[in-house]
Amino acid sequence: MTSIAAFGLVVPQASAVATPKASGVTLLPEAKSETRAIAAADPQAVQAMASLCGSGYALTYAERLPDATRFGTLFTYKNAAGASCAVFDNNSGFTKYMKLKLCENSHGQPCVTDEGNFSQYAGPVRVKSGFCATVTAIMKDSKSSHAALIDRVTTVPPCD
Repeated sequence: MTSIAAFGLVVPQASAVATPKASGVTLLPEAKSETRAIAAADPQAVQAMASLCGSGYALTYAERLPDATRFGTLFTYKNAAGASCAVFDNNSGFTKYMKLKLCENSHGQPCVTDEGNFSQYAGPVRVKSGFCATVTAIMKDSKSSHAALIDRVTTVPPCD
């Protein structure tokens, strides 16, 4: 199976407040050390996932899920206008049921969801007001499976 990183997609530079690195990966200042380590270890994947979001997005968060075994990697990005984008990379090598949901941190706004059986990734999903948005990443062998390989809910930084 060929991952999206193998296509060599390149990500345009994000806003001036972002921090470009020598690898070409652009990170926002609020990106934590774990996110920076993932970006340094696999800049092609970070760039490929960012390119799915569109131009001007910089990495804010990356997490290997469910742990170092890494069945998947969750990526979140922001642009200069404050919009958030999330992509859930399937690292299992097999088609899995995946669900990715991104919700704005404001009442009354609908969540944006991408779900189905995917061999490469779920998403991208985007919200216009991404301040402290909630992202949910679920991976199972099939939609009807009771046990999830990944069931992660987190917030898109920065959050007060």
